[in-house]
Amino acid sequence: MSTEPIPVEVVQHPILAEAVQPAVYQAKLATANEVPVEAVPVETVSVEAVPVELVPCMSVPVEVVPRVFSRGPLRWLWRTWHQAAAVVEWCLGVAALVLGLALLSAIPGFFVLSLGYLLEVTGRIGRTGKISAGFVGVRKAARIGSILLGAWLWLLPLRLTVSWAISAQIIAEGSKAAQGWAIGHTLLSILVGGHIIIACFRGGRLWQFFWPFPSLLWILRQLVPQLMDGWQEENRPEISLRQVAKQWAFHPLQSIAHYYTRTRDSVWNFVISLRLPYYFWLGSRGFAGTFLWLIIPVTLLAAGGRAPVLGFVGAALLIGVVMYLPYLQTRFAAENRFAAMFEVKAVRQHFRLAPIAFWLGLTCTLLFALPLYLLKIEMIPREVAWLPNLVFVLFIVPARFLTGWAYGRAAVPAKKRWKWLSWFLGQPGQVSPFYLRWPSRLAILPPAAFYVLVLFFTQYTAWYGKLSLYEQHAFLAPVPFLKM
Repeated sequence: MSTEPIPVEVVQHPILAEAVQPAVYQAKLATANEVPVEAVPVETVSVEAVPVELVPCMSVPVEVVPRVFSRGPLRWLWRTWHQAAAVVEWCLGVAALVLGLALLSAIPGFFVLSLGYLLEVTGRIGRTGKISAGFVGVRKAARIGSILLGAWLWLLPLRLTVSWAISAQIIAEGSKAAQGWAIGHTLLSILVGGHIIIACFRGGRLWQFFWPFPSLLWILRQLVPQLMDGWQEENRPEISLRQVAKQWAFHPLQSIAHYYTRTRDSVWNFVISLRLPYYFWLGSRGFAGTFLWLIIPVTLLAAGGRAPVLGFVGAALLIGVVMYLPYLQTRFAAENRFAAMFEVKAVRQHFRLAPIAFWLGLTCTLLFALPLYLLKIEMIPREVAWLPNLVFVLFIVPARFLTGWAYGRAAVPAKKRWKWLSWFLGQPGQVSPFYLRWPSRLAILPPAAFYVLVLFFTQYTAWYGKLSLYEQHAFLAPVPFLKM
């Protein structure tokens, strides 16, 4: 990763400058108070010190906005309101992520994005050892979810009026009542459409869909950016409101084109920050490596109906594969190397450091994948094909979190435990004692054998028979049901 320092004029976000780089924040305040910037010591921050979620925001300079209600009796109310709004937004982002992963998994060709995201979640937890690192893109998903939810809520009145207009047309065709309902529905459509567009331009947050009147300050910031920049940089504006009005009056097309360009660039930067090509490439490589591990054991297991010996050999091989495959995927995602998918020796060394955590993560991964096999008994209609994938996401995401946590517990040792607990669990970063390693090795065999046993009998209960054996949703994304 690059360690090139970030210029002061780029790092202007108030939270980022104050938390990560306090000197830059003080320099900005000194500039506003007419103090020479050279008098304030300014330190630079490297790209590695900046959180990943804040990197896309650095390319756009943001002005320092003074904190509202920093003093006075309303500050606690204001702070409580913002904290509650942040919690609601975070919950909405989690729900939007789960639903989005389920929908992507149901689309042929796009399920690789779902797998890539799950691998990225596991890899980040494995690199850091923190569960909180697995909530990737929650705020961005919340923004998309709030736009869709707000637009859907505002379209409900339109559905009601169009049903009344159709009923009036059926009952009394060509009457004044039918014409009135048609005109009313048209006017309401224009108003609702304009409100949705304005809410999206204002930021797309959920509360902005329920406040139909944007403030004058927001309108000036969008339509008159030069004037607002002058107000914030100096006490008096460099450009008067009269000059800006003339610019919009005599050069409307140029002003609209400038505003359109700013809006287009903002939307494009948001789409780029989603990193969809990265998730697609990560999911494609993860799918290929996992399929190479599963193709031979699953094929032998499928041939067990005609040749029982091949079935037993395939079951034995599959038991050995499923004991290591979740952590091989985690190692691949953590290091972003395709060769890491086949480094079994390194996974065994990690197991020696955290055997109980490895057993817990593997058991949850295998057991949480079994409920989806019950949904394969009957063919799922195309219209509700995303519902089984929703069940998959709800069950498999906690398993991915536990798998990444178990791998990160060995890769990133935590603080020392209490003395009375270290005698039983061992110290982090050190090889666990033999009375923990060997029972954990033996305890891994029952859930792996039970998973393979259930998988063997699913070829007789699933709608597509032996082909369902290759839909390994415990390790792959939920493959769309065949022949749909």
